[in-house]
Order: sequence, then C-alpha cells, then structure tokens
Amino acid sequence: LDPRKVKSQSAPIIFDRRTSSGLLQSFASAISGAAIARGTSFLKDAMNTQVFSSGITVRDEPHRRRALRSQPFDGEGVANEALTPIDKGMLTTWFLDSTSARQLGLKTNGRASRGTGGPPHPSCSNLYIEAGHATPEEMMSGIGQGLLITRKFGPNLNFTTGDYSVGVSGFWIENGHAAYPVNEITVAGNLKDIFRHMTPANDLEFRHGINAPSLLVEGMTIAGM
Repeated sequence: LDPRKVKSQSAPIIFDRRTSSGLLQSFASAISGAAIARGTSFLKDAMNTQVFSSGITVRDEPHRRRALRSQPFDGEGVANEALTPIDKGMLTTWFLDSTSARQLGLKTNGRASRGTGGPPHPSCSNLYIEAGHATPEEMMSGIGQGLLITRKFGPNLNFTTGDYSVGVSGFWIENGHAAYPVNEITVAGNLKDIFRHMTPANDLEFRHGINAPSLLVEGMTIAGM
C-alpha cells in the first residue's frame, strides 16, 4: 500500500474496533482485586470517582447468551451476576475472587478464573463498552485530521502509573476521510487521561470475550518522523 510516515505531533486518534478492545483489557487488569490488594494498579484509589467520561458505561455479563465466556458460576464455584464496573464514567467495583476479596475486606463477586498452572485469580467474563451514537465515519468527519489505527504491536503499559505506549499502523485522516496508509508510528499517553477523553462509536460487535466499539481519543501523542 506504499505507507507513509507522519510527523511527531499531538492529534485525535481513532482505534478501530479490532484494536480498541486492548484498552478495555488494560482497564480490566487495572481493576483486578489482586492488583488492588498489592497496591500495584494506577486505579487503586479511584473507587467511586470519575475514571471515564460520562458517556462511557462498561458492563460485564457472565450470563450473556452464546457469548464466549458465559458461565453460571466462577472458577471457585461462586454464583455470579452481571456487573457494571463503569456507570456513566464512575468506577463502581473491582473484579474479586475469594482471596483478593478477603485481602480487601470485601465479598467476592464471582470473578475467579481458574487456569491449569496455578490457583484462581480475578478476571472478567464478557466485558464490553456500550456503543455510542456516532458512526466511525462521522467521528472521522468530526475531527477533520488525525490517525485511524487498524493494527497495534508491542504495547507497553506501566500498571503502577498508567503510562501507555504502543506501535501502530493505519491511515492518516485528512478532511474527515482516510487519506493514505501510515506505519512506523508510536502513540503514547497515560491511561487516566485516555479514559477521560474517550468517545465510543456505534459499531460494537460481540466477537470475543472482551469487546469494544471504535474509540475516539482526543490529543494523544504521536511519535513519527
């Protein structure tokens, strides 16, 4: 496709729905009860505060019909139910198994995940960001110029501080449209800021355990030429 490079700058960025779920995965890890109990999460003091913009709601639904991670109980045999970790931007709960719940003086909410090589640990079930109202095309039209990310590689996240960077490729947006392909780019920011300046599109699809629509993030740092 003869991709180009772009100059280093700060610009709006759209993560298409194939790449946006990675941001939600980082959020899920940050509200794991084990990370909160150890004090190693950048969200450890964020309970009942505004973490995302008010237009963001995140749901975790273990009983979702035909979803990949649906189950009537967790890895410890505890009955589970739907949670809303983010309600209109507000953080409402952690993901807790029995061990992390005891460490935090709380009660498990049925989010233990059992693997083959160790004890259960807290994890989400069918986690997703609710769809917004604008189409991805309307988002591109609204920002005029920016970056559309279609592929990510080599993400780097400091869970203690929230500092985030990732190599990407995709398309440069000009005059509200994808103008030409670009690669050899790194985008960076802090997840606290990214979450607060995030807007979801209306193209949510349930294809994986963690799902998100295309996400517009205002003002991330782009490292190019």
